[in-house]
Amino acid sequence: MSRHNSRIRNSLPKTEQAARSLRRRSTPAEARLWEALRRRKLAGYKFRRQHPVGRFILDFYCPELKLVIEIDGGIHEHQKDYDEDRTAQLEASGDRVLRFSNDEVLHHLPTVLERILGEIAGRSR
Repeated sequence: MSRHNSRIRNSLPKTEQAARSLRRRSTPAEARLWEALRRRKLAGYKFRRQHPVGRFILDFYCPELKLVIEIDGGIHEHQKDYDEDRTAQLEASGDRVLRFSNDEVLHHLPTVLERILGEIAGRSR
């Protein structure tokens, strides 16, 4: 089985390269949440950032729980249909998608982490 079909679900090399590029230039909200998630800091679960899955790049992903965390900046106001379709496709494959705004992450991080922990508790049963 090739690397593209095992660890990174059906992603293309171009998508993987784009994910690497995004990791090098995180937004302030992504950097703040990543600091709280990295190194198994949240409930002992491993999260990946800017993780390619198919044609999508997920902001954060916990493969063990199939949990996707997306941080929505201003551009997402203009692409709601795309985001809804993307969420539906991910959830159809068994992933659960949580979305937070930049403002929530930057100004209400404890609340964001509580919501993520609530989802972890529900998925790890």
